[in-house]
Amino acid sequence: MKLPVKCSVRLRRLLAFSLLLPLVASVVAAQKPKLPRPRILEREMPLTRDASTGELRGYPSEESESGFPSAAPVIRSRVALVEVQCTVSASDGTRVRGLTKDDFRLWEDGAEQKISAFDAATTPASIALVIDASPSIYRELGAMRNVAQSLAGSLKPEDEVAVVAFAGETHLLLPFSRDRNLLQAALTSQELAQVANSSQSYIYQALYLSAASLFKDRAGRKAIVLLTDGQDSELGLTWDPASMLPSTGANSPLAFQDVARGIAGLGIELHVISTEPRPRTMTDSWLSAHREQPLVTAAARNSGIALYTLYLAELTRQVGGELYFLREVGNLAEIYHTIALKLEAEYTLGYYPAAGVMTPGWRKLKVELRQDLQGPANSQITYRTAYYVPASSR
Repeated sequence: MKLPVKCSVRLRRLLAFSLLLPLVASVVAAQKPKLPRPRILEREMPLTRDASTGELRGYPSEESESGFPSAAPVIRSRVALVEVQCTVSASDGTRVRGLTKDDFRLWEDGAEQKISAFDAATTPASIALVIDASPSIYRELGAMRNVAQSLAGSLKPEDEVAVVAFAGETHLLLPFSRDRNLLQAALTSQELAQVANSSQSYIYQALYLSAASLFKDRAGRKAIVLLTDGQDSELGLTWDPASMLPSTGANSPLAFQDVARGIAGLGIELHVISTEPRPRTMTDSWLSAHREQPLVTAAARNSGIALYTLYLAELTRQVGGELYFLREVGNLAEIYHTIALKLEAEYTLGYYPAAGVMTPGWRKLKVELRQDLQGPANSQITYRTAYYVPASSR
């Protein structure tokens, strides 16, 4: 039977449209960023303490799907070449660029070192955003879309960003990626709401696991940006500085010093954004004056600084980095933008320790500009004042 002309045309159009539908759907699906399945780091990296060295180790679980190489389960320092990030600021706060290796001097434990490697922020940066999704600060996460946009405009295309959210567990939402669409998808993911179901906030455990799982094979500029209120549910830190130290025994739990050693051993710069008000005493000049002194002291007990905020400042002091206060700035995206600009103006100084690395422990660092440098007057240089050599690195 022969169909009418109009009916035949409609049928052909309908058939052509039905054939195009799968193609259109596949194009739309390809354009929509698809995040990898979230991973819970506690399940992938159980922690145990080495009885001979007293140091904490993270071993990949046999059930892990992370793909971590089993041959390198320990947090290791790049002891062959120690890398020190630093920034130089003029008196008005602007970053001083255009310096060379010959403009710097560097000491380890009082002995001047030869600067063998130098980079002026030309190599890609690896930045992990570690977000406290516990109910106490979950309301702050509404600004995450603006954060993604701010970072996308501030970072270089080759810089890689990872996203971790934690409360009672540590969820890796995005491994290191250069895809800014995936970054925005991770920062606005429904997974954040699921993480926030826990009433716990294991801040220091999340930091340790993020450092161990994300940075152990990375060189160059490395940074963790932590958003939190500082109120940890796990370590039981007190005004006694001894509460920072690990106890003995293979089953000894995570301690504050484990976190500091892990981050410092990997050369990760730590930027902490506190959602709490800035303590009146804790000015930038106060922090600068105490950069080489322990902050948890008997005198600090009467300073009016909350203990949990003091420990955040102590961690950035030990490993190198800065502490920001969200309520002071008022805009989360602006703080992330400021941090990104700082990372893009960093110099990296690399040296091979003249004394070798036979003795594990903390090494004190000092960096100065040469006195004959012809640059802005009253320039200030910031850098990490120490690094850590794990016993397993010998």
